[in-house]
Amino acid sequence: MLFGTAGVPNSSDGRSTADGVKKIKELSLDCMEVQFVRGVKMSQQTAINVRMVSESLNVRLSVHAPYYINLNADSEIKVRQSMQRILDAAKIGSVMGAGDVVFHPGYYMKRTRDVAFRRVRESVEKIAESAAGLNITLRPETSGRREQFGEPDEIIELCADLDNVLPCIDISHIHARTGRYNTKDEFFSLMERIEEILGSDTLKEMHIHISGIDYGTKGEKSHLNLRESDFNYRDFLAVLKEFDAEGMIVCESPNLEEDALMLKNLYLKL
Repeated sequence: MLFGTAGVPNSSDGRSTADGVKKIKELSLDCMEVQFVRGVKMSQQTAINVRMVSESLNVRLSVHAPYYINLNADSEIKVRQSMQRILDAAKIGSVMGAGDVVFHPGYYMKRTRDVAFRRVRESVEKIAESAAGLNITLRPETSGRREQFGEPDEIIELCADLDNVLPCIDISHIHARTGRYNTKDEFFSLMERIEEILGSDTLKEMHIHISGIDYGTKGEKSHLNLRESDFNYRDFLAVLKEFDAEGMIVCESPNLEEDALMLKNLYLKL
């Protein structure tokens, strides 16, 4: 498993993406998810420079598409805009050598879950067709709030239906959303389901988000540092080890690299 941060580490003096990649290496971390949460504003030349830096330092990259996405919006214009934002992130991510583009699919919008699933699936299929040849995997993310599309089974089924689409498993979101998925047995069950439906190869290319989470009856409220939360990250790492999983673990805790390093050190001791 590779461990890294969601965005430029807090301790990086420079705040550019290339600065962040260099800091990741300096910290003895392995990967970084480039955050395009407020829009894809990186130039082609900057992306090429980032690729050169990341390849020279052997730091793996992924990208997170903007937050302003709803593939189940009432307005078809908003759906098309959402699709374009994901595709824009995939295109620039491909230039920088990122292997994955993570995105939140959207909201239920008072529709039945079956209807929401069908509409999201249609959009993701079109994005996947447009992104063919970019050498980047689309990663719909499990969501943290109950009004958001993105239960584990929905994301797994969506990925099973489509080519070049694999899940981003935000295990902390799943815990916040359900109030469960915090025991070794529950983590084991989730991994078994991924393996059964998506195949054992999927366990060799995982993309995982993790952080502490403050949550209530509606799900996620805010991110916390892991030691300040109730999330059972030790058993989660143990289950990943048991399944011999590989891929990226991206830390989204407020302290970013501190928790990422703690997780990496714990994992290496297992």
